Amino acid sequence: MSPAQMRRLNEESEFDDSGILNERILLLVFEWIKWDLQVLCLFSSVNHKLRAIAKRILWRKLCVYRAPRMVTALANAAPNGRIGGGWDSLAKLMFFCCGCESTRHFKVSRPNPGHFTQSSRFSKTSGRSFLAKKCRGDLLFISDPCEHPMGVEEDHLGIYRGVFRGFTRSNMRACMIRRQVAFDERVRCPYCGTRVWSMTAARLVPKSAAKRLGSGDRQVEYFVCVNGHLHGACWLVPLSSDEEICDNDDDSEDLDGDDEIGGDACSHQTVTTGSTSSLGEDIIGGEPID
Repeated sequence: MSPAQMRRLNEESEFDDSGILNERILLLVFEWIKWDLQVLCLFSSVNHKLRAIAKRILWRKLCVYRAPRMVTALANAAPNGRIGGGWDSLAKLMFFCCGCESTRHFKVSRPNPGHFTQSSRFSKTSGRSFLAKKCRGDLLFISDPCEHPMGVEEDHLGIYRGVFRGFTRSNMRACMIRRQVAFDERVRCPYCGTRVWSMTAARLVPKSAAKRLGSGDRQVEYFVCVNGHLHGACWLVPLSSDEEICDNDDDSEDLDGDDEIGGDACSHQTVTTGSTSSLGEDIIGGEPID
């Protein structure tokens, strides 16, 4: 072994023994900063070793800290506690609104970029409204729609996301396979990058979904990927003050067993696609900078 190789080996050994790679120390640090999302994103983008630690341990801990009841429900149905698409994809789904572009069945006047959300409420009660009658035995968590103003004479755009529990054994997946529904080749899951089915094309969007979203009788579209991640968009009908009060009173009854995710770390920050950092296109679990 050459002297240069020996020096490099010694340097790597010293780095391996440092506190930054000590998992117990890392857990204490992130617990102290209350699992700050953006710090964890930056941490996982430093190099491949730190990214591996984040992917193996830290993203799961963040999910448990921010949404304990939802994570418990998802993990109990997962083989060996493994979440479809990985914990980094689930963390991204919790904290990141994926934005919206025009699709085959849903047109917008201009693309809306993705961004971190200030807070999100994921509801299994709302999730039932998105399931066709033959799929009502599935458990689906759905976020409240993230409101995006479009223009002076246009309604606001609502963008929402969700996740199935145990999707590989769900009635929804079985229904798609039984009907031999083809994947939508134009769209990929914004959270794990896998192929998606269009529920609109498959005619599996129940009317109750539009009612739950506050979209009136207008069309609602959403996609579900092979890992059970859901994302979609709708047009939000403006409400009067009286309607808003009634709607809030009704939703307050559905909070039992749901999780509201939020915190100072999740700012409403627009993200530019193609950035080299983990705050770019692949917001969580992105390729390291080095």
